[in-house]
Amino acid sequence: MFIDEVRIRIKAGNGGNGCLAFRREKFVPKGGPSGGDGGRGGDIVLESSNHYNTLLHFRYNPEHTAERGRHGEGSNRKGRDGNDIVLPVPVGTVVYDEATGEQLHDFAQAEDRCIVARGGRGGRGNARFATPWHQTPTEHEPGSLGEQKSLRLELKLLADVGLVGFPNAGKSTLISVISAARPKIADYPFTTLEPNLGVVSTQDQRTFVVADIPGLIEGAHEGAGLGIRFLRHVERTRLLVHLVDVSELSGRKPSDDFKIVLKELERFSPELASKPMFVVAAKLDAAQDAKRLDSLRRMAARRNMPFFKISSVTGEGIEALKFAMAEAVLSPR
Repeated sequence: MFIDEVRIRIKAGNGGNGCLAFRREKFVPKGGPSGGDGGRGGDIVLESSNHYNTLLHFRYNPEHTAERGRHGEGSNRKGRDGNDIVLPVPVGTVVYDEATGEQLHDFAQAEDRCIVARGGRGGRGNARFATPWHQTPTEHEPGSLGEQKSLRLELKLLADVGLVGFPNAGKSTLISVISAARPKIADYPFTTLEPNLGVVSTQDQRTFVVADIPGLIEGAHEGAGLGIRFLRHVERTRLLVHLVDVSELSGRKPSDDFKIVLKELERFSPELASKPMFVVAAKLDAAQDAKRLDSLRRMAARRNMPFFKISSVTGEGIEALKFAMAEAVLSPR
């Protein structure tokens, strides 16, 4: 199950209380205050890991509480600090404070750590209040409370290239041809229900990551179809590859499909729509009407977008597209 957004509740440990105690021993005639400090409460820490690729492990375990600090004891013994809790998250996770909407951290690489809730400070024992003019203090402090928050975790896949287009435009077939990914492929809309990642290798041994997301339809920004829920997964990409079905099987004009998807991208995020984009005429093997292909080519030329034509079935144009994608994302900026 692919889970890319969860809400969790976290509570850092409270600090331990300071102790009120006095020392009275046979060979310590003057004695004195001996209450130790309380221990610090444990923190809640998030750490990114390559061993996770979804947020599923939070789905059924949404509450996390760190250990409180132990109370101080007599003979100036400090209470033990509470243990921290380290929660693993996939690389690409963005953490938001649910109450304020503030972004707390963006985990863009593995083994990155962030303290999202700090444990409470331990209270001071009465030994800490002793002075030459106040030799028998009874003051001592309670530990402070640990931070408590509700967080929203949002996963944005890290990929170099994002495949976008209408349902059944051939995105899943393409990623299965150019990489080892094996997404479900069928002849009905919305076969792809969750993003797929594939690692593409070129003939000169360069590699890059491609993300295939569920198809967009008109009105996606208002929730039609699968909506725009998965578009966050191509926000980090350096290149968008827009596949358009030019065969007669779709029953739609390729130019109309092209315009609709562009409009949905713009409504989701103008920044996303402004990314470099390749226009790819897909299903060339099933295209009979050359006018459909030409209209799409002219539309791409007017927007200064590189144009490719491919058939994932026959392999036509695949190597040229792979090479162009590698050049676009792996060449120095």
